[in-house]
Amino acid sequence: MADKLRMGVIGVGGMGSGHCSMIPAIPELELTAVCDIDEATRLAVSAKHSVPSFDRHTALLDSGLVDAVLIATPHYFHAPIAVDAFSRGLHVLSEKPVAVTVGAADEMASAARAANRAFGVMYQMRSEPQYLAARKIVESGAVGDIYRTSCVMGWYRSQAYYNSGGWRATWRGEGGGVLINQAPHLLDAFTWLGGLPARVTGQTRTRLHDIEVEDEAFAVLEYPNGAHGYLYASTTETPDTMRIEICGDVGKLVISHSELKFSTVDKPIREFTFENQAMWAGPGTKLVDVPQPKFSDLSGHAAITQNFARHILFGDTLLAPGYDGLNAVELFNSIILSGKSGETVSVPVDRARYDALIADLQAGSREKQSATQLRETDPKFA
Repeated sequence: MADKLRMGVIGVGGMGSGHCSMIPAIPELELTAVCDIDEATRLAVSAKHSVPSFDRHTALLDSGLVDAVLIATPHYFHAPIAVDAFSRGLHVLSEKPVAVTVGAADEMASAARAANRAFGVMYQMRSEPQYLAARKIVESGAVGDIYRTSCVMGWYRSQAYYNSGGWRATWRGEGGGVLINQAPHLLDAFTWLGGLPARVTGQTRTRLHDIEVEDEAFAVLEYPNGAHGYLYASTTETPDTMRIEICGDVGKLVISHSELKFSTVDKPIREFTFENQAMWAGPGTKLVDVPQPKFSDLSGHAAITQNFARHILFGDTLLAPGYDGLNAVELFNSIILSGKSGETVSVPVDRARYDALIADLQAGSREKQSATQLRETDPKFA
């Protein structure tokens, strides 16, 4: 077997250009082709990396130059491009979210299984030490029976950001707002640790920006075991907040940005509650020193991309499978559907009902005429 995977990048404006610059630093990968519908962007990236370029994704897929593709197009194109790639026997690493709708995500997963090819999603937060450590704690049972979860993501985006493309923050171009663009990474980490809820009662609104879609969303979550949770996401506040809490009968996890705190109790809360005889007593708690493992010498996007390549070449376990990517889609689809319908929504989301909702929202959607077309990589990831 070859010791390098030949990778093409589809969509090389914005984040895709950053991926093209990242790939040469990964020993297991070789950038061999790029694709973009914008000629100037395509030719500039092609010249920079000395690789062939294509204006249609099918031309790249049929070129024989790639073993795998990294899809970094606007959201709606992730699913059809992935299905086309799988049908040609290629492996797929998709930028987040894997799809706009759960139905489209299902199609990607089915195509990957039918082709027996690797399916990954760019959830780079999974490679961060605090999330790896938290996942290990949850899997070990050290949290116990989970009874409460919380996820709060307060970020900021300016109107200039939303005006940087006519497709941005529209139902037709993006398929949602903060839930589908900024929140998926934290939604993935949240469901990776706490699981998917069974019922969601959510609201969405546009509180600050001049956009079609939501810049604020909040939801109450009900889990299969009777646990409850709360979720909040916005692009209307600063400084940034990123916080996850997973509370169980014997332990509590709190992740705030890169800090992880894990506390245990001397005796399970339910057990202590009924055995203790002292009126004002409570279970003793202890803050546990948690080792935080290093996943790779690389970090962020590069760590996920290297792991994807090593999974294909050497059989390494895939840290961010595309199948897991469906969880975030289930969650943000359920919140949007609940908010638009005013009803509590069951998970898994009714695929046909959500498709009908998106079709209605797209029908009334309009590309921003005043937009300035900018395709720039977030400087944090450049």
